[in-house]
Amino acid sequence: MRFVKNYLKENLKWLLLVLACFGILCFVIGFEQVPLAQWGYAAFLCFFLFLLVVIIDFTRRYLHHKKLEKQTSEIAVTMDKLSLPRGQMETDYQELLRSLYITLQQQINELENGQVEQAEYFTMWVHQIKTPIAALRLLLAEEEDERSQEMWEELFSIEQYVEMALQFSRLSAKSTDFVIDEVSLDKVVREAIHKYARLFVRKKIKMELSSIDTQVLTDEKWLEFVIEQILSNAIKYTAGGTISVYLEEESEQETKELVIEDTGIGIAPEDLPRIFEKGYTGYNGHADKRSTGIGLYLCRKIMRKLSHEITIESEIGVGTKVHLEIR
Repeated sequence: MRFVKNYLKENLKWLLLVLACFGILCFVIGFEQVPLAQWGYAAFLCFFLFLLVVIIDFTRRYLHHKKLEKQTSEIAVTMDKLSLPRGQMETDYQELLRSLYITLQQQINELENGQVEQAEYFTMWVHQIKTPIAALRLLLAEEEDERSQEMWEELFSIEQYVEMALQFSRLSAKSTDFVIDEVSLDKVVREAIHKYARLFVRKKIKMELSSIDTQVLTDEKWLEFVIEQILSNAIKYTAGGTISVYLEEESEQETKELVIEDTGIGIAPEDLPRIFEKGYTGYNGHADKRSTGIGLYLCRKIMRKLSHEITIESEIGVGTKVHLEIR
């Protein structure tokens, strides 16, 4: 219906012109007192010819319209599939589109090249900053006083933020370095816990690790990063409590569910639906001041890229359970 309205609107002046000419012709014929039968026959022929031309033109334009409409979904990245122009107006518009398309491609290429250069520089910076961090770690290892321990904890936080930034950059790239293989889940969990062992002692947090003697199909490095982020959050919001890590097997769904549970301050109910959003910190994040709102966002993104799933349940004052479903 919209096409019919547009067609009438575009050709209204020509239709009115033809009708006006037809009216003048009828007036002249009537003025000359031409017999009614002859006048009617001529009028019928003119009207029939006019109607035939309109139908042919309408059909041709409608088919061309449907063809262009179909091409709308196929022309996302190239203009090679554009149908041949019909008339000078379409030729001009296609030339304009090609000019805009070339300009757009140039801008996209410049943007992508800039992003690649920025990513390369950022990756180089991250690897270079690890050298002074490692040097500081060695210097602090020789000291055992309380101030040195506090400095070590802050240095560890810096190292974690640097690692998070590096993983964020890698995930944003067009390709990732996922290596899917059958790995020991127990080994991955223990390595992640060992990394935070010193913080467990400093914050007087009890660690309960159940037997996780199972193999999973995943990327060892990325899964370990996810577990580290969950442990980091659990340690941050648990003071003198307990963190438990255990396995719940879902035999019916053929999935293995790793649960990381803490007895920390918990997450507010209004924050739970949004905790995986990028940059969302919630009530606890605002209280902590240093929360970035990136950790859990990265965790869900990584888990889904690995065809796994992560869910969280929590209760204020009771604690938090993080479920890692590894399919």
